[in-house]
Amino acid sequence: MKENVREMALDILLSVTEEKAFSHVLIKNVLDKYNYWDKRDKDFLKRLVEGSLERMLQLDYVLDQFSRTPVAQMKPLIKNLLRVSVYQIMFMDVPDSAACNEATKLAGKRGFRGLQGFVNGVLRNIARQKDAVAWPDPEREPLKYLSVLYSMPLWLVEKWQEELGSRQTASLLQGLLAIRPVTVRLRGGLSEADRFAWLNQLNQAGVGAAAHPYLTYAYDLYHTAGVANLPGYAEGVFTVQDVSSMLVVEAAGIGTGDFLLDVCAAPGGKAVHGAERAARAEARDVTVAKTDLIRGQMIRMKIHNLEVTEHDARIPDQTLFEKADILFADLPCSGLGVIGKKRDIKYKITPEGLADVAALQRDILSTVWQYVKPGGLLIYSTCTISSAENEAMMAWFTARFPFRREHFPDETKPPFTESRDGMLQLLPGIHPTDGFFICRLRRSEAGYGMQEDEDDRQ
Repeated sequence: MKENVREMALDILLSVTEEKAFSHVLIKNVLDKYNYWDKRDKDFLKRLVEGSLERMLQLDYVLDQFSRTPVAQMKPLIKNLLRVSVYQIMFMDVPDSAACNEATKLAGKRGFRGLQGFVNGVLRNIARQKDAVAWPDPEREPLKYLSVLYSMPLWLVEKWQEELGSRQTASLLQGLLAIRPVTVRLRGGLSEADRFAWLNQLNQAGVGAAAHPYLTYAYDLYHTAGVANLPGYAEGVFTVQDVSSMLVVEAAGIGTGDFLLDVCAAPGGKAVHGAERAARAEARDVTVAKTDLIRGQMIRMKIHNLEVTEHDARIPDQTLFEKADILFADLPCSGLGVIGKKRDIKYKITPEGLADVAALQRDILSTVWQYVKPGGLLIYSTCTISSAENEAMMAWFTARFPFRREHFPDETKPPFTESRDGMLQLLPGIHPTDGFFICRLRRSEAGYGMQEDEDDRQ
């Protein structure tokens, strides 16, 4: 079976690197299709694909040292076959001989018999000298060293170095490579007896569960083999949701009489969570495929006060003007904060792409602010780590529209310090969450009259 698993891992990597497919979607599709596989084979496939992707720049750096043909000039299949094989040699508990032999056989099976000797020679050379790789000098080329060691494009390392500083950048890069548990949120109103019964069921199923340090209703799960098959999932006892997303709801301080509007709601975690606390809620997104995801969560989690509709957030809807007590604006973003879960993001995003997504955010914000009642709240959030989409975006917004930042309420304040008044940047490696930005904004009761600090206008 392992040979078949290796070939499937190779095909997924080819689809991601050559066809721009999404790795997490392809992995899920394969594991769902071959659900009858042994758990070890499923784990092997997932680890091999995810690891080869997240370490791809580092693997290419090694290959370029030991191959006469540069990676950039290799045929796509050979290039990706070498990547998954070098990952096994350097980062997995796989015999070097097995990694070399299976790669050589796969090259022949896929029509490259003439390159079997090349594949075998390069891999055996790396296997013999893997402890003697000449990495960039951390003193003379510190940013290149970080880029190679953590397999992060150099321009992103430079960006974070400028925005976060050396110490936080190093911690962030480490955190994005760390293996994270699956974080889940328990349904609101669940009794203590039901909670303990669920934890006992998980234990009997061989799944580890640890309370998250930030929120009492959040748990980190370990040794999961398909969340949908776990006790309590079908019954709506819990849903998969990162604590960073839960903190958006906490930052809003939703009251039992509030109307909550979520304008970019898919897949629905925050909307469903917020609806548990609000009088009524509406979740919107741009396509039926996206709103169907929300509806699925709403039904499974037994939410009855949430309306779900398709709507493009850039298009004004006058029926909602000044209607929302609380508006969630979790806008499309570059996704740099979830690279640890969606490894291919870092190879697809570009500086031009960052500028495009920031322009889209401005378009949406220029429309949706009108839905907030005077005196109401707008909670802005992104799953990224980029000043242009976060702090600078909030400076742009408050300079033009009648909102001002305000502190999170004391009773819902997260157990750490806000980066600035009303703004919070979560960083993997520093916080046990995804990379996430949250800002709490209060609309003026009347007129604009809101001034930002001078340094925010820079």
